Amino acid sequence: LMEALAVFCKDLTVYCGQVRGIGAISEATFRMYDPATKQYVDKTFTEQMEITNLTGNVSQKDKKPYLHVHATCSRADYSCVGGHLLSARINGACELLVDEFGDTFAGREYDDETGLYLYKF
Repeated sequence: LMEALAVFCKDLTVYCGQVRGIGAISEATFRMYDPATKQYVDKTFTEQMEITNLTGNVSQKDKKPYLHVHATCSRADYSCVGGHLLSARINGACELLVDEFGDTFAGREYDDETGLYLYKF
């Protein structure tokens, strides 16, 4: 999902925008950030899930589209998992909307204090 979305944005030169969606997936890797250690922790879930909400933005980093997407996914027992979506494998359908913000520039720059790539306008 995320690779295809990145290719879509690059091919259509979307460098500033919003992403929304729903769908069905069989695997997802989420990433959580620990501000105390400035480290990421990744966790993969390999099971059929519904994307109940996917939202994020597109900006520019290193002259390429940079995706920052979060998702909430429901499991067979109706519990949910979610966070920063690193990758997902579509199994069924996935419906995404990408709204481009025209010539607006939103770049990313590394911030030493947080350890994150934050917006640079």
